[in-house]
Amino acid sequence: MATFATSDQLLVIIDPTARQGDGESVRIAKDVLSAGATTKVCLPEGPEEFARALGRRGSRRPVVIGDDRALVRAVALLHRHRELAGCALAVVPVGEAALAESLGVPAGPVAAARAVLEGAERRLDLLVDDSDGVVLGALGIPPAPVRTAAAQPVDAVGGHPWLRTRYRSLVRTLAPRPARLTAIPGPGPSRLRVEVDGETVVDLDQPVEAVSVTPGAGGAAAVEVRPLSGPGAAAAPLLVAGRTVTVAGADFRYRADAMVSGPVRRRTWTVREGAWGLTLPVPG
Repeated sequence: MATFATSDQLLVIIDPTARQGDGESVRIAKDVLSAGATTKVCLPEGPEEFARALGRRGSRRPVVIGDDRALVRAVALLHRHRELAGCALAVVPVGEAALAESLGVPAGPVAAARAVLEGAERRLDLLVDDSDGVVLGALGIPPAPVRTAAAQPVDAVGGHPWLRTRYRSLVRTLAPRPARLTAIPGPGPSRLRVEVDGETVVDLDQPVEAVSVTPGAGGAAAVEVRPLSGPGAAAAPLLVAGRTVTVAGADFRYRADAMVSGPVRRRTWTVREGAWGLTLPVPG
């Protein structure tokens, strides 16, 4: 791990979704970072301005305040410009942060901001596909169920207290039920050929329920294939590890981190060992 001094110059890029969804957490994170380091704050209004701000970071260490999509966007941009090797990212999660937390980023704006100031760079493996897409945490075929969008937080509504009260009443009237898990439509069991390092794990004659690929340690990905042994009966999962994973078959969609892609008929993912750096708390 490489350690940093708290006097580092930081480029703080605040994703617009975070500003709109939880302005209070954004303010707290910005205040903690500004108190511990020299910061330049950027407020991009969309993906193009986000990319431009990241590209003009100079010697500043980039810090993304935003959700998992913002983190993946930053890594994808740096990968596309072949700048991952010389750039350690940091993130303060605001919004959906299951991916960031699974990578070791603390929950909460204060803890995450302190990790940016006091933490160390950890090099992590990356999955890169044959269309130059990236996977930081997990790949799933077919896409896993996703949670429907939640209502806008009341704190995001400005104005007088009476306006916030009327907003709460309106939310209760229009959205009385909590968000539910909604599955992306799919054809059910798929017929796919899955190859790991050139060896066939399952072929087209064996229907599969799901395939998952996760970057592991030491340049190997953990691959799990769940075949069907009979009508509606799931067989024991097949567990393998390798550096290259190829999936082929009828049109299929897949979830890579927070994004759903496809349909495609063939895709290959390759592990890039230690390809990107993320600032995380120092162990102990």
